[in-house]
Amino acid sequence: QVQLVESGGGLVQAGGSLRLSCVASGIIRSINVMAWYRQAPGNQRDLVASISTDGSANYADSADSVKGRFTISRDNAINTVYLQMNSLKPEDTAVYYCYARINYVGHWGQGTQVTVSS
Repeated sequence: QVQLVESGGGLVQAGGSLRLSCVASGIIRSINVMAWYRQAPGNQRDLVASISTDGSANYADSADSVKGRFTISRDNAINTVYLQMNSLKPEDTAVYYCYARINYVGHWGQGTQVTVSS
C-alpha cells in the first residue's frame, strides 16, 4: 500500500511564506514524476509544478505566475517532494495536493489547505 502524506499548510498573511512537504511511504520500487496541484473552491484541480527524478522542474503556465515565487524540489533519499512558496497572494488560497507516479501508478495525497489573508 503506497501513501502520500502532505504537511505544511496553514494560514498566512499576504507576502508571507510556507513550505509544503509530501512524503511517500509503503512498498516503493520507483518514483518517477512528483508534482503539486492546487484546487480553489469552485475550480478544477490545476498543476502548479512538477519535478522529474533528476531534479528537472517545470512550472505550469496556467498556475497564475507562480514562477519566481514558488520552488519545487525533491529528496529522493527520503521519497519527499517540497513546495517552497514565497510572496504569497490571496489568490494562492487553495487546497494543495501532492501527486507522484510510484511503481508506474499515479497516487494522490489527501491535500493540505493553504489560506492567504489580505
